[in-house]
Amino acid sequence: MTPKHDAIATTTHPPKHEMSSSSSFPIHLKFIDICYKVNIEKNSRHSLVGTMFGGNGSGSGSDESMSQERTILNGITGMVHPGELLAVLGPSGSGKSTLLNALAGRLSGHYFTGSVLANDRKLTKAVLRRTGFVTQDDVLYPHLTVRETLIFCALLRLPKSLSRREKTAVAGSVIAELGLSKCENTIIGNTFIRGVSGGERKRVSIAHEMLVNPSLLILDEPTSGLDSTAAHRLVSTLSGLAHHKGKTVVTSVHQPSSRVFQMFDTLLVLSEGSCIYFGKASQAMNYFDSIHFRPSFPMNPADFLLDLANGVWQHDGITDKDRPNVKQALTSSYNDLLALEVKDACLDITSRDQHMPVVNLEPKGYTSKCINSINTWFIQFTILIQRGLKERKHETFNPLRVFQVIAASLLAGFMWWHSDFRDIQDRLGLLFFFSIFWGVYPSFNAVFAFPQDRAVFMKERASGMYTLSSYFMARIVGDAPMDLILPTLFLSITYWMCGLKPDVGAFLLTLLILLAYVLVSQGLGFAIGAIIMDAKQASTVVTVTMLAFVLTGGYYVHKVPAFMAWMKYISSTFYSYRLLIHVQYGHGRELWYLLGCFQYGGKHASCRFIEEDIAGQISTVSCIGILVIMFFGYRLLAYIALRRIKA
Repeated sequence: MTPKHDAIATTTHPPKHEMSSSSSFPIHLKFIDICYKVNIEKNSRHSLVGTMFGGNGSGSGSDESMSQERTILNGITGMVHPGELLAVLGPSGSGKSTLLNALAGRLSGHYFTGSVLANDRKLTKAVLRRTGFVTQDDVLYPHLTVRETLIFCALLRLPKSLSRREKTAVAGSVIAELGLSKCENTIIGNTFIRGVSGGERKRVSIAHEMLVNPSLLILDEPTSGLDSTAAHRLVSTLSGLAHHKGKTVVTSVHQPSSRVFQMFDTLLVLSEGSCIYFGKASQAMNYFDSIHFRPSFPMNPADFLLDLANGVWQHDGITDKDRPNVKQALTSSYNDLLALEVKDACLDITSRDQHMPVVNLEPKGYTSKCINSINTWFIQFTILIQRGLKERKHETFNPLRVFQVIAASLLAGFMWWHSDFRDIQDRLGLLFFFSIFWGVYPSFNAVFAFPQDRAVFMKERASGMYTLSSYFMARIVGDAPMDLILPTLFLSITYWMCGLKPDVGAFLLTLLILLAYVLVSQGLGFAIGAIIMDAKQASTVVTVTMLAFVLTGGYYVHKVPAFMAWMKYISSTFYSYRLLIHVQYGHGRELWYLLGCFQYGGKHASCRFIEEDIAGQISTVSCIGILVIMFFGYRLLAYIALRRIKA
């Protein structure tokens, strides 16, 4: 038998593996003629330089938009069966991640063509629910431990028919199965926080998907960033899931070691979106030798295949780099010798039954059972709040943040130490300082909430773990109590140090106004962050917005230019400042008589402050009503903005 036929034979008749019943719905995955293209728009600038080199000069000095179509995948065909580990090998930019997204049912649209079949049927919701997809980046909360991460995931992903204890037991069994027991009480960590190792973090990402006992497991470059030993351990785990658990495993790899390469059952090699080999991994070298591509010295098969995929070929000690005919010859040879036979094998139903009998993925009532097994909205809401409190308490009560608030309160307390009731200008400056600090501080912190959570949110929403409304409400409600503790601490220190109105009722009203203002400012940050979804840009916008609100807040300038006068009516600072003044001075009648403004005819500086700042031009009820509208309005804008993001 020729090497050509060996490669095909090993694809259509792989060795059978003994499988447990843990994977109750085996999936035979086939993909036929997968093509994907994207449009890239470029601005082409024609200048006089172009005319000097043969240009016609007609577009001199103008910008012209050009649309260029780029092929990401070009006619990829292959298959993988239960008990097999399929490795997709290729250099960066060869289309590995795009192919995996297609196999996971995450590619669609006009530019995607071809067929992805599970047990000879198109992908359905039932199949996708039995599919685990592990992204290249480990998207996890850094402050949660490994055990907490997986328990919360189990509580959200596993059906409501299971009790909390049963879901916790499932998380524990997955921890043991993936060898995470020794680090289960260690936090995940990130670049700035020390936690588990890179290999352990990747295992946690895999455990996320293993919780639902998937029949098909797809992983995008799980060995990236790992050393050779850690990568070998990880691929050994994947091989065990395929061979011993009967799962269908597809993974992309960038540069595997020879030990890792030997664990692959089936291999698909990509070069610039085209397939140059598909078949048994152990026969890859024989195949390329049959078409006169062979290494000049013994080397790692993966390195040799990657050299070929990059168009680099060593022959007789001479390196021919980026020769146009290398990739062309490889693609042509594959198309002539393998592609048609692989396609025929994919279309042959009998070949599938030789690996494992097919179980219908959608027996009667199965789909409705899957849909009905999703946790209720309230359960999702409570679990997300519990997880949010555990994760964000470290950020909210960061020692530096607490120090910042206490330092600001003490500084203000000493600056306005026991200020006189009649020193109106100083008192109004203090109240406006409250408005400035507790307008900028919460809005600036809240603007990072959704941009920082976007990766986790997208991943978990794509897995169907919860609804957008439950996530949004859990974030809004869960953040509120934590964000109200620091302003309460601030005012408890500053209020009495500054000698403001010595009345418990006045203190409580001031605290109530301040907390309401914090929530409104927080809502502004949520809205801007959700609309822009870029932390740096959103922080710039919220800074400029709060600057405009502060300048039109009513303390610095009373006679605002007519074309800017409207701005103060959308300024939350303006309304909170009016309410704080009202608590301390009411309508100013007492001060009016105390300072003898009748005697001076209201021309005294303090009398002008009473007339312009304290007497005011807007009622207390209006201020409260507008702040309530802002409270709900900003959050509604944030929710609408989040709905635009597709999972």
